[in-house]
Amino acid sequence: MQLPPIPENELQRLATLRALNILDTDAEERFDRITRLTRRIFALPICVVTLVDANRQWFKSRQGLEVTETPRDISFCAHAINHDGVFIVHDALKDPRFQDNPLVTESPHIRFYAGYPLTIHGEYRVGILCLIGNEPREFSDDDIETLTDLGQMVEAELISIAQNTLDPLTLISNRRGFELLAYQSLASCRRTNAEAALVFFDLDFFKEVNDSFGHRKGDQLLYDFAHILMAAFRESDVIARLGGDEFVVLLSFVHRDTVNFAVERFKLLLTQYNQQHPEQHPLDTSIGVAHWSPESDINLDDLLDMADRAMYREKAVHHSNKPE
Repeated sequence: MQLPPIPENELQRLATLRALNILDTDAEERFDRITRLTRRIFALPICVVTLVDANRQWFKSRQGLEVTETPRDISFCAHAINHDGVFIVHDALKDPRFQDNPLVTESPHIRFYAGYPLTIHGEYRVGILCLIGNEPREFSDDDIETLTDLGQMVEAELISIAQNTLDPLTLISNRRGFELLAYQSLASCRRTNAEAALVFFDLDFFKEVNDSFGHRKGDQLLYDFAHILMAAFRESDVIARLGGDEFVVLLSFVHRDTVNFAVERFKLLLTQYNQQHPEQHPLDTSIGVAHWSPESDINLDDLLDMADRAMYREKAVHHSNKPE
């Protein structure tokens, strides 16, 4: 069995997927109607809308399949997200990539597979609309065109979600997306008696960057800053751009020393970024941290306010130390 390759843009791809706030949500008719239609058109036993997460493939909509997820390393769809167009396996038992895959040798006994990659923002393949059969099958150009049309219907639904919860510049969560995920994270922490922390970031002297180098350069720095945050913090942390040059990270299930370690790791990566780009205005930020415990009465708005005030205290120090 061949393990599926990891896309070159995996970090950004996962950030785009998670910012949709769709993983582990309930079934929705807008997706189910497409998988029902697709299965009926092709007369195949299984049709699934799969989202490829870091270590699993999770099924947002499924027809003819009982399980809700399988490991990514045995997933056909994890192969399919590496292809621009429809990915086809005519006979899995004759394909060295899959012939000893447990999804082939055991239930659901895949022999035929066709998957259309669901793409957000023109480059991030977050999942697949896939068809599965138990017998070898050919797939004509007309079939490919039909599956593409149906896959684009699923994409349209995902894009409508992305427009509500994703920041279009940095491709991380916007304020609305952050609030949805943060409420869920804090609720989980309260149920399991775990602590959380909010880290608030505000870029220093960013107006001067826009004034001196133009908004296009400023936009690039915002994008780069967001991806430094993604590299520094955990996949489970909620990372968002609140607006302008303000960013936040909510860390759940953490101790205070873990938060300090994560912030120091971020500072190190930011320093490395500036060293790698000596020709441009250095990225610098003021940081505020607010801690949350399950027995407190602090809500998300209170936590944001506490972290914001802590950040502004640090920013006052930064500005007082600014060279003349």
